[in-house]
Amino acid sequence: MKRVLSTLSMAAVTVVALGFLAVGQLRAASWTGWISDSGCGAKGAAAAHKACALKCVKGGAKYVFVDPETKAVTPIDNQDAVKESDVGQEVTVTGTMTDSKSIHVESIAPAKSS
Repeated sequence: MKRVLSTLSMAAVTVVALGFLAVGQLRAASWTGWISDSGCGAKGAAAAHKACALKCVKGGAKYVFVDPETKAVTPIDNQDAVKESDVGQEVTVTGTMTDSKSIHVESIAPAKSS
C-alpha cells in the first residue's frame, strides 16, 4: 500500500510540474525590431521603407517582424494588431510564438532608446 501511495504521489507531482511548464511556455515574450512587409522582408527594416511597406500591404502583402541583428523574418499571426504608425520605426512587439512559428501580437510600442 505504501508503494502505491508513493507512486501516486510521484505521478501527481509530475503532472503538476508539467502543467506549470506548459503555462510558462504560453507567457508573452517581447522582441525588438522592425515591422516590414512579406514582399521585402529584412530589406524593409528601415524608416525609409515605411511608404513602400504600407503600399505593399495594401496590395496584398502581409506584415512581418524583422530581427535587425539576425535578419530573421517572422510572420505576424494577427495582422489587425499592426497599425500604420508601427511601421517605419524600431518597435518592441509583445506576444506569443504560435505553433506555426508566427507571432501572435498582444501589443506594439516604440522601442526604447539605449
